[in-house]
Amino acid sequence: MSIDDEDDLIGMRAAGRVVHETLEAMRAAVEAGASTADLDAVARRVMRERGARSAPRLVYDFPGETCISVNDEIVHGIPSARRVLRDGDLVKLDVTTELNGYMADAAVTVAVGRASELAGRLLDGTRRTLEVALREVRPGRRAFEVGGVVEREARRQGFSVVRALQGHGIGRTIHEEPMMPNWADPAARGLLTDGLVITVEPILAAGSGDSFESEDGWTILTADGSLSAHFEHTLVVTRTGPILLTAAA
Repeated sequence: MSIDDEDDLIGMRAAGRVVHETLEAMRAAVEAGASTADLDAVARRVMRERGARSAPRLVYDFPGETCISVNDEIVHGIPSARRVLRDGDLVKLDVTTELNGYMADAAVTVAVGRASELAGRLLDGTRRTLEVALREVRPGRRAFEVGGVVEREARRQGFSVVRALQGHGIGRTIHEEPMMPNWADPAARGLLTDGLVITVEPILAAGSGDSFESEDGWTILTADGSLSAHFEHTLVVTRTGPILLTAAA
């Protein structure tokens, strides 16, 4: 969607604020011995207190309030009481909420306890890649140009992008045009315009970046079992720089 008036911006800011607050509460609950179902319950409580709903459950009937993926699980991990976190795990928390007809989406990666040297570099490198990519977001840019910046920075950090996964437009539903690949996909010629609402979300792997879908029909994993990390914001494209709707106010 594009921001057409002040009401749209107010609505998207409110949805983004719920995402941010949900992620912060989940992050605070990440510890060895907690299950991914425990973290999902934290998210459910925060959303309900703020009158929001889980957008993946609403739109796709996802079997959880949020997507929680661990280590070689890249995205769309199903929360489970059987998945108990251990020291050194890399946990990806991915939250998309609906509030009053508006949707926002963000993700963070959190280390449980003390991360390995590789996990720490991957986490920091993915966060850094998002920061670099956000500087390229402005009206007149094409989606593939931003994707090229993501992949170049990922390689500079020593990692691979997961080409099968990408950012996207968002607002009235979860996935809208344009698609925002994490590489210079020549087919991704979507034009960034003033007021456009999109997600930018580098998803990097310590290995090849190849991936496959689990038998559960949801979870995407690295093909070589390597670690992955994911950072994401929902933002509004403007001439003076992106407005990060899912960042702290």
